[in-house]
Amino acid sequence: MMNSIILNAATRLLTALLLLFSIFMLFRGHNQPGGGFIGGLIGSTGFILYAIAQGSRATREALKFEPQNIAMIGLGVALAAGVFSVFFNDAFFTGQWWFAGADPADPTDKGLPISSVLVFDIGVYLVVFGAILTLVLALEDEV
Repeated sequence: MMNSIILNAATRLLTALLLLFSIFMLFRGHNQPGGGFIGGLIGSTGFILYAIAQGSRATREALKFEPQNIAMIGLGVALAAGVFSVFFNDAFFTGQWWFAGADPADPTDKGLPISSVLVFDIGVYLVVFGAILTLVLALEDEV
């Protein structure tokens, strides 16, 4: 933990900005470079900065969940995205699409496309986020 007034003040803003940017990268990654892995790295960077400024105890309180639990939930979400395709008689991890808000009477209105690939990316995001923070906070606790 550092006792810098500037770092402590800036950390709250930077953590929020990094989390927001990580969510942007998560959703951008479906069609362009980005995705769950880089989004999880960017999101964990925000909390790593928070841990440097405030300490590991304050970071764990800010997270509300233990990082290893976040990683395990992410692993379950990613696995569920893969198993989902089996219910449609497709191969494991075959992408499935749902068009939210589509009007069945209008063939040109497809609605908002949501895919199982996005759910998988969210799972990867949570795994990377939780795994990196588990490692960093364990190292921070040792110091």
